[in-house]
Amino acid sequence: MDEQNRNLLMAFALSLMVLVVWMWMFPPPEPTPQEAADVTELPMAEDGRTQTMADAERDEPGEELPRIDIDTVRVVGSINLRGGRIDELSLRDYRQSVEPGSDIVQLLKPEEMNEAFYALYGWRPGRDMSWDEVPGAQTPWQLVEGERLGVGSPVTLEWTNSLGLRFTQRFEIDENFMFTVTQAVENESDATARLAPYGLLSRHGEPSDLENFFISHEGFIEVADGRLSEDSYRNIRDLRFEERENTNARVTEISENGWVGITDKYWMATLIPQPGQAFNAVSRYVPSRDVYQTRADMPTMTIGPGERDEVQTMLFAGAKEWSVIRAYEREQGIDRFIDAIDWGWFFFLTKPIFATLYFINGVIGNMGWAIITLTLLIKAILLPLAWKSYVSMAKMKELQPEMMAIKERAGDDRQKMQQEMMKLYKDKKVNPAAGCLPILLQIPIFFSLYKVIFVTIDLRHAEWFGVFNDLSAPDPTSIMNLFGLLPFAAPHPDSILSLIFIGILPIFLGVSMWLQMKLNPTPTEPIQQAVMTWMPWIFMFMLGWFASGLVLYWIANNVITFAQQYSIMAMNGHRPDILGNIFSKKKKT
Repeated sequence: MDEQNRNLLMAFALSLMVLVVWMWMFPPPEPTPQEAADVTELPMAEDGRTQTMADAERDEPGEELPRIDIDTVRVVGSINLRGGRIDELSLRDYRQSVEPGSDIVQLLKPEEMNEAFYALYGWRPGRDMSWDEVPGAQTPWQLVEGERLGVGSPVTLEWTNSLGLRFTQRFEIDENFMFTVTQAVENESDATARLAPYGLLSRHGEPSDLENFFISHEGFIEVADGRLSEDSYRNIRDLRFEERENTNARVTEISENGWVGITDKYWMATLIPQPGQAFNAVSRYVPSRDVYQTRADMPTMTIGPGERDEVQTMLFAGAKEWSVIRAYEREQGIDRFIDAIDWGWFFFLTKPIFATLYFINGVIGNMGWAIITLTLLIKAILLPLAWKSYVSMAKMKELQPEMMAIKERAGDDRQKMQQEMMKLYKDKKVNPAAGCLPILLQIPIFFSLYKVIFVTIDLRHAEWFGVFNDLSAPDPTSIMNLFGLLPFAAPHPDSILSLIFIGILPIFLGVSMWLQMKLNPTPTEPIQQAVMTWMPWIFMFMLGWFASGLVLYWIANNVITFAQQYSIMAMNGHRPDILGNIFSKKKKT
């Protein structure tokens, strides 16, 4: 086997390996049964005493208290006066599936529901106070201002302890997904009080729809003074066990700007202290109750008699929409908030690719046609390299007779053949590697576009036409029912049959790749011939697993590449004989 064949096989093998790894999914773990007891644990006290779980040690929680409705154009839910928790929140603009009548997405859930997820605000006591004398998970707040939380309609809760400290929580919400929570304390006693506020996000167990796919981060996310950190649920579970708190915990000191949260693929909840506010970010897992928590612990306040102090924190709870998150980053000064979207290693490509796709979609109003338009734009940018590549391929065709003559003269002397080939390329000023440049550039672009389609919510349930109503999902058609012509359903996307009875887009992909290869004569080498024969059909089945938006991009890319290569080679005097290449018979050796 000569060097050229070895390189070809190696490139083919590497391509297959990259695609297989890229598609590999890890099976999600079985959800852990939830415990009914209150599992909200609180931070350590100022003097180092651990939280005694006062709320959990009490008898059953007190009588059920009224809820305060949350109602805006984009979200609906309620605040539980027991603990002042924001524990019911659904997103009006998003459905669980594309099926008609599907429920809207519920992000936050109360503790009595499976997979509870909620936000809670409280205070840590000083040396001379107990946990019963500060607001916590079971505090019975009273509504003292407002009736319903909405845009321009805040609500205020109040609770007074036995020492004469009056606590208030004021909730506000904007037109999208940002809450503002103001925690205040007024000292109406004769003694000085020391205590510290905190905000807490608590998730009971891992979500059942956790994908565990390496291309998309789901779990803990944190920005600490410009540094982004992402941890999976497993990473937090594996932290060093802290006996004092009975948790697996990690603490990050943030001096100026930062935020902490728990993110899903498309949604997230994050605690965001005001820019410039120092705080400690705490991420932890409570093994005994299978609870994941992240906290923003604020510095201790000293409140003298008759004095009042407050701290303001933002809470983002909603969809990771690029335009909304970018606006918060710019207008609210939230450091690196746009990186809540998992842009990946190729962020220098994924960010501009998505921004361009977002703009095109805004003009066209259809994500499918926007992807095709983006493909045209990318191919236009790469046209100078493509031109050089196809001109080089045309010149290589001119050298075919001389190359065959060199091969016959050299016989089995591979070194002599390579030397004469290199001399021929140098004399004719031909670069045989020029044809690889567009392919090499396409690899990171392809992966970046895949990342964009997979993780950005703008592609979720994005329509093209007809049955293609979710470009982030695989092709919904199938050859099994003749693409919907026969009166029975196609295999479910999770079925192994869907990998065999592929849809119409993967078929178009295989045909377009096959036609593109037929622009060149059939290789005389048996190994090259076999690779070129089977590659389009292997890719056709492998990419049938991918999002239909990505397959659409690849089809458009193949069609445009075909047109470019045919035109450029024809302009250089070498019009490809496509029909001749298709019907040519294998030469006998």
